[in-house]
Amino acid sequence: MIFRGKKHLVGLDIGSRTIKACELVPAQKGYALKNLALMDIEPGLIVDGMISRPSELAGAVRALFHKNKIKEKNIALAIGGYSVIMKNITVKKTDEKSMHNSVTMEAEQYIPFDINDVNIDFHVLGQNKHNVDQLDILLVAAKKEIVEDYAGLVEAAGFSPSIIDIDALALQNCYEFNHGGENDTSALVDIGASKTSLNIIKNSVPVFMRDVSLGCGQIDQQIASQCGCSVSEAQKIKMGEASDKISDEQIAKIETDIIKNWCTEIRRAIDFFYSTYPDDSFNHIILSGGGANIEEFRELLALETSNNVEVIKPFTNVQINRGQFDAAYIEEIAPQAAVCVGLALRSVDDK
Repeated sequence: MIFRGKKHLVGLDIGSRTIKACELVPAQKGYALKNLALMDIEPGLIVDGMISRPSELAGAVRALFHKNKIKEKNIALAIGGYSVIMKNITVKKTDEKSMHNSVTMEAEQYIPFDINDVNIDFHVLGQNKHNVDQLDILLVAAKKEIVEDYAGLVEAAGFSPSIIDIDALALQNCYEFNHGGENDTSALVDIGASKTSLNIIKNSVPVFMRDVSLGCGQIDQQIASQCGCSVSEAQKIKMGEASDKISDEQIAKIETDIIKNWCTEIRRAIDFFYSTYPDDSFNHIILSGGGANIEEFRELLALETSNNVEVIKPFTNVQINRGQFDAAYIEEIAPQAAVCVGLALRSVDDK
């Protein structure tokens, strides 16, 4: 059997409103899609990236895997938000052990938490172009509490957390696998339920990252507030369920006002990038997440930023059995699946 000595795993993206799982297996030409599953979860299980009801969330993960007959136990999952810090720094060339100490010492000035409360990792990007005795490093730091909570959640669900990645880097992994991007500058914008992240990458190196607390959940909350109903009921109304408490015109106005705010915040972040890196530029924005499917948002963002705006295509270089997966469904959920595809591209023996 070709997969007997398998090292693949399942990419699991745990969002505040939806959990997504993707399983890719090695194929004759790259990878093939074996499993793809999404399931909405109740509001409040995750708040601001923090797991608030772990037993219920673990049960949801178990149910997702069971319903979709996902048997693989090794999991790659992602964390993000304000408990994660990523920074490009420069350190002196030295041996591996000394470099780790140098990175840890350097990290203290960038991390707004007690250094003893975080896990630190780094990736060597290459020699600094201004000083041959120094290396450019991508520093990643995450609060131990968050890492332990997410790892514990996966274990409580009955699986093994083999890799814990950063959501922005998993998205970048997906983008570069499917779109290339090794020799260009691109802005990756992920619009989730409660968080929007911007990652500007240049020649495969993240050069500017920012998270803002806005997303599709704002639309649901506004509808719920106006109708005096729950967020879950508001979601159904947004998706077309008839209601005598709010008109289609009122829903459209809510969506338009919130989308305008998204575009303003993204444009501000991009303007800050240009003020920080005045010699750099890019001409295309790649959207992912649930908000990517909103046509009005794509059109307004293109106008606001004077950029080409595209929706990510996470399965461009993935073989899909059309007899197993419905093509229209895959296309519809593709933007939401980008992070878990990027996770599924990892291997059990990765760093």
